[in-house]
Amino acid sequence: MRTGLIGPCVLLGLCVMAGDGYAGLPDIRTAIGDVPEGTVGLGAALRRGTNPYRGVDNISGLLNDNKADLIPLYLYEGKWLFAHGTSAGVHLVKYDWLKLDLLARYRFNRLESDAKPYFNGLQDREQTVDMGFSGTVYGGWGSLSTTWANDILGIHNGFEWDFTYSYAWKPGRWSFSPFISYVYQDSDLTDYYYSVDASEVLADRPSYEPGSAVFWRAGINTSYQATAHLLLFSNIASQHVDSEIFNSPLVDESQLTSATFGFAYLFGNARDDLTRGPGPNSPGQWSWRLNSGYQAEGPFTRTLTGRLKRSEDVHAYMGGLTLGKLISDGRYIDYWGRISLNRRFENGNQSDFGEYNAYVMAMTAAHSPWTSEEWLRFGIGFGFSYASQVPFVEQVKQAKRERNTSRFLNYLEGQFDVPLRLMSDNRAVRNCYVGISLLHRSGIFAKSDILGSVSGGSDMVTGHLECKR
Repeated sequence: MRTGLIGPCVLLGLCVMAGDGYAGLPDIRTAIGDVPEGTVGLGAALRRGTNPYRGVDNISGLLNDNKADLIPLYLYEGKWLFAHGTSAGVHLVKYDWLKLDLLARYRFNRLESDAKPYFNGLQDREQTVDMGFSGTVYGGWGSLSTTWANDILGIHNGFEWDFTYSYAWKPGRWSFSPFISYVYQDSDLTDYYYSVDASEVLADRPSYEPGSAVFWRAGINTSYQATAHLLLFSNIASQHVDSEIFNSPLVDESQLTSATFGFAYLFGNARDDLTRGPGPNSPGQWSWRLNSGYQAEGPFTRTLTGRLKRSEDVHAYMGGLTLGKLISDGRYIDYWGRISLNRRFENGNQSDFGEYNAYVMAMTAAHSPWTSEEWLRFGIGFGFSYASQVPFVEQVKQAKRERNTSRFLNYLEGQFDVPLRLMSDNRAVRNCYVGISLLHRSGIFAKSDILGSVSGGSDMVTGHLECKR
């Protein structure tokens, strides 16, 4: 029985994953696990590879011309919480020789019925989020890990269990980690993605019901520490297709290969002491901000240069609270980690709803040449946005262009403000600012499968009050 995708990004909104399941191919793990706790990173990766489905060249299983898939990476390594690309979770046990995690990971498997004429009449096979447990033992001989993960969104209702051996070799700035995995997928998982139900049977597409599948995959994860903060990485792998899957009328590949290339920029005290932590003269490590504003015409680059026109399609509004933590205060640029909780007021077009954003803000300030007093601040933020409903303006704009929408999108923010102490000597506002924030949801030009391959988005212009403590 097939069901529609109910927004796997409910869970991804906590921390999107970049790596652990991907069209049945190996993990694209981003190696940031050996950095200090609290390290935050951003990056991107391109993945290419073969698709198991008959005649489908696109790795995403979609009807488009993308030969590669862009994955935005949001990375975090904390004492208990982590986000390593397309996997995120909680460290339950964390020692030098043993790690036990509760994790969630994105499953990229997907097939659209219009990907090829052969699949017309099929129900779409959707992506989902799997959740489970992972355990790893480390030694001089390498590492041995096992991961059990089960569908939590009711898409395929199955589970996958893999056992992986890996050996890490680190000459200088390089790291090489060849691995080999033994993978078991239960019959519910294989049935959802590779069966042909009675209602889907055609003369050249007979009924088929696969059983559980087991197979081997092998590959190598490589990374290069280009600078103290810039990490380049690649992942190359191949896997055998079990006969239970290969015998499906929907499949024509007996061997799957993949290649992923990406980068990550790590903020804060990532690999050394080149970046200072919060100094003694910092006003505070935390901030709060109140926003209120209206739907703008966009695009983001236009609003950023001062064209703050209201949307011609939809009149809507928003209000929100943003909480921030200083990651590092550099000589010229400060980096803040931020989470915003917004309420979208849809002005009767549909019910109001919540929007949740997590991002890193790079903030710089201009000072008086005579007194060194701070005159103004400017910041650019990058992260991800999850809306409990698709904003109505995005529905309208995408319908005009006959393009799809997504609750989960990339997020950009521009902020410009001035300190209130320039206007008042009141101690209560000494570390407060007033200004304008520009908020933008984006699908990155339909190049990213994990963002729903959306080309489009929406903009908000808001006024704000922010205080640091």
